[in-house]
Formats: sequence, C-alpha cells, structure tokens
Amino acid sequence: MREPEVRATNLRFVGRTSSFSGKNLECAWIGEPSRRAIVMLHEGLGCVAAWRDLPARVAARSGESVFLYSRFGYGRSDPVPLPRPLTYMHDEAAMLPEICALAGIHEPLLLGHSDGASIAIVAAGSGFRTRALLLLAPHVFCEDCSVAAIEKAKDAYEHGDLRARLAKYHANVDVAFWGWNRAWLDPAFRAWNLEGFLPNIEVPVTVVQGEADPYGTLAQVDAIERGVRGSFERVIIPGVGHALQREGVDSTLEALAALAARAR
Repeated sequence: MREPEVRATNLRFVGRTSSFSGKNLECAWIGEPSRRAIVMLHEGLGCVAAWRDLPARVAARSGESVFLYSRFGYGRSDPVPLPRPLTYMHDEAAMLPEICALAGIHEPLLLGHSDGASIAIVAAGSGFRTRALLLLAPHVFCEDCSVAAIEKAKDAYEHGDLRARLAKYHANVDVAFWGWNRAWLDPAFRAWNLEGFLPNIEVPVTVVQGEADPYGTLAQVDAIERGVRGSFERVIIPGVGHALQREGVDSTLEALAALAARAR
C-alpha cells in the first residue's frame, strides 16, 4: 500500500483571543485535505514531529486523511508567555473549532493523547461538533500518581537528559516543558476536573489506556464511561505505559479502525 503523502503547512491564527492573534501554527496533513479528517491532538510534551510515524499509520489503517498541529509553545509553532493558566486545556479546546475551520475541517474524529485527550473532551463537551473521540491515556481529574510522575519528569528535565531529548522537537523547549509541568504541579491544580463535560458527549467514544501508565489509573477510564452518553468502548493494554504513540500501537490502531467504522 502506498504511504499517504505528508503535506506540511502553516496556519496564521486569527482568533478571538487577542494574545494569539496573528501567530503561526505548525501543521501537517497526511493525505488530501478533507472536511472529515482525523485531527490528532498531542500530549503535554508532544508536537507534530513527536508523533513520529503514527499519523501515517493512522491514515493508512483508517483510510482517512489526518490533520495534526503543534499547539502554541510546542514544536515549531510560535511561543506563548509563561506561566500558563491552570485552565490552559480549556483555552486550547476553545481554539480548536477555529483551527479546524481554518483547515477546512467540519466533521472531525478527534484523536487525543493525554493532555490532547483532555482537550478533546472539553471541546466535545462544550458543543464542538465531532464524529467520535479516540482518547489515549486521557485525564479528567488530577491523581496523586500523576503528580508524582510529573515531579519525576521535572527532576529528569533539570538533572537528566530530558531537556536535551525534548529540544530535538521543540524550538522553545523551556516554554513547552515548564508551561505543562508548572501547571500540573501547582497545588491549585489538584482541583482540576473535567467530569462536568462528559454528559454533553453523545458521540462514540473509545478510550485506550496502558495498564502500567504512571500518569493515570483506570479510574480515569471508569469516570469517562460513567459520564458520556454516546457508545463507549475501552481498550486496556497490559504492561504498557503512557507512551501509546510508541507502545501498544497495534491495539491503538485496531481501536481506531473500529471507531472510525462506527462513526462513518
């Protein structure tokens, strides 16, 4: 099978939020642009390049075009001021409809990982029209294990090689890391909770969760299943951690294909 073509592009964002007006957003299409694309939303330290070959595999497995972008402060997108507000995922969700409209996408299937999955939940739960949600390692509330894992990431960034590894992907690596890390480690973030958005989600939802994920437990999956009103599927992968873009990819792609078929 011929690999879908990667089409790099940039969007100039003209949003209602004046602090982002006129900034450049790093984007890419896998395959031909389509109004019914799969939109991939990266994790808290991710970006377009950090997905590696997963977008091409998603396009090939689903038979659909894929649109992905690096949120402001990540990858090669323009930076944002620090500190990020504790509502930064709500803010990203509020921008998503306009980003999709600029890209010509009107009926997306949202595929989000970690922070990206949480952003998808807020967007869909706020009325953004989607076909379905594929949520990889999502969070709808803050757990003790999440805080512990993010504290370890802070230590690895300050004293290990994490900063050097992330600098390969992010033009503004300190903005990318500290914008995420300091928000999650703020004591006030313990009250962060997205469960109120779940009852407004009536489209099909599939959650893929690694059983050995240090950032979140199956309590996240249970809460989503209780809350959403659309059809729900869970895929729990034994022995797999948080990096579902590298671990458990076959199970993730199978879940995607099944969800895409239900959402056509």
